[in-house]
Amino acid sequence: MANPTIAIVGRPNVGKSTIFNRIAGERISIVEDTPGVTRDRIYATGEWLGREFSIIDTGGIDLGDEPFMDQIKHQAEIAIEEADVIIFVSSAKEGITDADELVARILYKSNKPVILAINKVDNPEMRSEIYEFYGLGLGEPYPISGSHGLGIGDVLDEAVKHFSTEQEEEDDSVIKFSLIGRPNVGKSSLINAILGEDRVIVSEIEGTTRDAIDTHFVSDSGQEFTMIDTAGMRKRGKVYESTEKYSVMRAMRAIERSDVVLMVLNAEEGIREQDKRIAGYAHEAGRGMLIVVNKWDLVEKETNTMRDFEEEIRKEFQYLDYAPIIFVSAKTKQRLNKVPDLIEEVSMNQNLRIPSALLNDVIMDAVAINPTPTDKGKRLKIFYGTQVAVKPPTFVIFVNEEELMHFSYERFLENQIRKAFTFEGTPIRIIPRRRK
Repeated sequence: MANPTIAIVGRPNVGKSTIFNRIAGERISIVEDTPGVTRDRIYATGEWLGREFSIIDTGGIDLGDEPFMDQIKHQAEIAIEEADVIIFVSSAKEGITDADELVARILYKSNKPVILAINKVDNPEMRSEIYEFYGLGLGEPYPISGSHGLGIGDVLDEAVKHFSTEQEEEDDSVIKFSLIGRPNVGKSSLINAILGEDRVIVSEIEGTTRDAIDTHFVSDSGQEFTMIDTAGMRKRGKVYESTEKYSVMRAMRAIERSDVVLMVLNAEEGIREQDKRIAGYAHEAGRGMLIVVNKWDLVEKETNTMRDFEEEIRKEFQYLDYAPIIFVSAKTKQRLNKVPDLIEEVSMNQNLRIPSALLNDVIMDAVAINPTPTDKGKRLKIFYGTQVAVKPPTFVIFVNEEELMHFSYERFLENQIRKAFTFEGTPIRIIPRRRK
């Protein structure tokens, strides 16, 4: 089940990114006191009162050369399309502006819960300045200070009230997977070819797909799957699919709901920067991964064409060295029959559990091969390890000091675990923890 989504909207320079970072719990957007400076990550996860949610900073959705007011209007419309709850941010220092009124008019018609947060109320004396914001017609304004973290909890208390309490019944035997990638890499064509029938519109125009479409099917082996189409935008009127960050945001929604993610590359175009960004989100989310190179029939072949392309993928996606690569063609259906079996295999590896005794044998053998490092005369001691979770497989390694577990040694241990057990297609997590 996908997490509920909060979108933060408002005109530039009211502090949306600062608030986004506060809620997400880490500094992951560029913050600068200049309008329109947000260029970094716009999608993150947060937690409040035990409820996980996704959060979008719409200020980071760059709409190119559009006029100032049009950009604000379109970003508000994106928030309405994607969010379950909207936090509308304005500033106590400037008061109500024409841009605020424009956003308020759009949100007023949305039928979505809107929480009005008035930022830059940095001291109690400024609280009297929020009352004019009742004039926006969006209910009670909440005074907050993003820079000091004041009042954020009150806003989140209100947001959580609007989250659905209904839980979807999920069948663990059904493998959920999605296809992610840049527009026009052939995701819809692949879906049609895998399903064997035209259930999705296929077009050469980027962003043709408008709605997320889940399709349930059974493979030849009898395994049940739910295919999640990452879709373009559910949008009326102007098309935003050319907005790179927006397509990444859409992919994130599908990744959240998936067990396994198929990263689709276009064999004709090669690897682009956005491919790496989208794949990075799936890796960070701990999903099973399969790299699918589509349109392989359109590539002129020489003796080592496939090997060279695979080497390029491994070079550009070094963090996905565990992910299988398959070269396919949606048009000719080349190798497509192997895809469901590969997805099933990756899903099994995601759910693999290793007995502690076997795991510790591997860890001790690893330490014998490559002794633990020292730092300032102090040596890392590994006492024992145990698996604490699946999806992805997660291991806690008990040590004398967490700080002594250097990233390079952690990576070495991961490689030794991978050599001993079948974890192809899944990231694994290693968490060093001090033994008490």
